[in-house]
Amino acid sequence: MKKNEHTVTVNLEGKDWTDILDNTFKKRNASANIPGFRKGKAPKEVFIKNFGIESLYMDSIDAALPKAYSKALEENKITPACEPKVDVKGIDESHVEFEFTIISKPEVKISSYKNLGVKKEVPKVTKKEIEEEISQMRNRMAEISEKKSGAVEEGDIAVIDFEGFVDGEAFEGGKGEAYPLEIGSNTFIPGFESQLIGLKKGESKDVNVKFPEDYVENLKGKDAVFKVKVNEIRSRILPKLDEEFFKDLGYDDVKTKEELESKIEAHILEHKTEDAENKYIDALIEAGIAKMTVDINDEIVDEEVARMMKDLSQRLEMQGIPLESYLQFTGSSMDDFKEKSRPDALKRIKSRYLLDEIVEKEKLEATDKEVEAHAKEQAEKYGCTADEIIEMYGGIEVVKYDLLIHKAVKVLES
Repeated sequence: MKKNEHTVTVNLEGKDWTDILDNTFKKRNASANIPGFRKGKAPKEVFIKNFGIESLYMDSIDAALPKAYSKALEENKITPACEPKVDVKGIDESHVEFEFTIISKPEVKISSYKNLGVKKEVPKVTKKEIEEEISQMRNRMAEISEKKSGAVEEGDIAVIDFEGFVDGEAFEGGKGEAYPLEIGSNTFIPGFESQLIGLKKGESKDVNVKFPEDYVENLKGKDAVFKVKVNEIRSRILPKLDEEFFKDLGYDDVKTKEELESKIEAHILEHKTEDAENKYIDALIEAGIAKMTVDINDEIVDEEVARMMKDLSQRLEMQGIPLESYLQFTGSSMDDFKEKSRPDALKRIKSRYLLDEIVEKEKLEATDKEVEAHAKEQAEKYGCTADEIIEMYGGIEVVKYDLLIHKAVKVLES
């Protein structure tokens, strides 16, 4: 057993336990069918005679657990690092005895967390990046029109019917009609789009491809033939670089291409600067972790993995994708995904412990005024109110903790 694993026994007896049993009896009695009595009206003695006192134990244990766990933490002055393991060691009408195996935060030792020798990247914007951004803007605002003559070219949109076959058999999800495919977008299987170049409206072709090794389980690595027919070809008419285009972009103050380039350069530089700052902080944390010694229990990592899975499930749910479907699409099982998530979970835990240790060693504090200002700052960043941020974070204490972590990062940066 590691130093931060604690076995604690808690005994609830007397009124503490009998009150819980009574409350459970009232809830169970309200729906109990006992001959001669209306629901909820049978005396406790009659209920027990019919169902036994043991019928109250399971729900009573659930009701008693929070109180017993709080007692275990308070009396032993333990701050848990993850959910405890719980065993019921004894139970009868007069008492219940719990045994908690509680894991507290492991000991963290840091040799140094300042002057870590990490350099921040100085971002620059190239002429090519500016031109590519303007090209993407023009493509997004291009007018799409039917190509009356000629063949499919790079950048065109081919409206196609297709059906895929593996070993001569059609496979599920491999058929589509009137599908608009932009040639060069690389949205289809590698090699598919380039084989459509040169086809004219009304022409058909067998497109031969090989599914990637990281594709869905039943198709990965297999050769396939897609029977494709081109129904229509659409081309993009790019807008001119004039004031009308600049206004459509929302730049009412831009009059020339040079002024647009200046705007784009500032925009790209802002994003690059933010990205460089994030990479710098990540590198600082990694350097700090390298100077940190901590033995992290498997149970703490398991709980972090579960939290990551829950976050992923919620994000996918917002997109209307069940987690099970996502795992199936990526060719992974729940157990495989959890195992692959462990390194990231461990890194997240170590990062948190590093910053927590800096908060403690530097005796960092956050006043109510600072916390309020931090909530407002985050609200402006995410386009909501300070109250919404506090609710999103899960309470003002979590906002305070977030501010302390920001301060710890500043210490690393210094």
